[in-house]
Amino acid sequence: MSSETRPRPVPPLLARLAGVAMVSAALVVTGGVAATAAPAADPAPTKGSCAYTPTPDEPAARPVPLPPDPRHTPDRGTVRVTLRTNQGPIGLTLDREQAPCTVQSFLHLARHRFYDRTNCHRLTAYPTLKVLQCGDPSGTGEGGPGYRYADELPTDLPPAPTDPTGVRRLYARGTLAMANAGPDTNGSQFFLVQSDSALRPNYTVFGTIDAAGLAALDRIAAGGIAATPEDPAPVDGAPALPVEICKATRGR
Repeated sequence: MSSETRPRPVPPLLARLAGVAMVSAALVVTGGVAATAAPAADPAPTKGSCAYTPTPDEPAARPVPLPPDPRHTPDRGTVRVTLRTNQGPIGLTLDREQAPCTVQSFLHLARHRFYDRTNCHRLTAYPTLKVLQCGDPSGTGEGGPGYRYADELPTDLPPAPTDPTGVRRLYARGTLAMANAGPDTNGSQFFLVQSDSALRPNYTVFGTIDAAGLAALDRIAAGGIAATPEDPAPVDGAPALPVEICKATRGR
């Protein structure tokens, strides 16, 4: 999420945006003639409409292949996924129509157990931003799946009542959305909105959280954020009640 939504910089989802993979120049002797090795080609995206693109300079935090990318990405209906956590089950309803490529990627990662045994590394408690962020197996806030894909941004979010400028939109309690490090850098990290939050509409919304999941989020939020010697009363950091996704499963 962008630092514009909070009073101090926050580590991005990815340490840097994907770039061109380069190999070190080397001399290759062929018939007595010195030659310079050519740079590696840009990694090719998948050929479907989602164009999942490898990020070799941001390798996967846990090995996982690229998602399937059919000519027609399923864009109808909903899919249930349950995050079975040590703080209780968090049921999600994924909306294919709202964000088909995001739903396809999320289901792919869940199927390959990318989210199993991972910690939700970040809890925020700003007056206008209250979310739990998950999806990085490294637990650092910089890990991803080794690929990125384009935004599927919401166009129908109402203005945030706390923002007189009208720039920010309401990400309502119970919203499920993707974290990112800038335009078109979606990967594996996502956030669960515990209380109505005001954000620029730069984050793909792809589902909702059920009542049991919201009850779990409320317990986690009530536990607060882990204090550090540098910040004894933090409003952004690791949850004081550790949250582990033990298993992400399709269905209830």
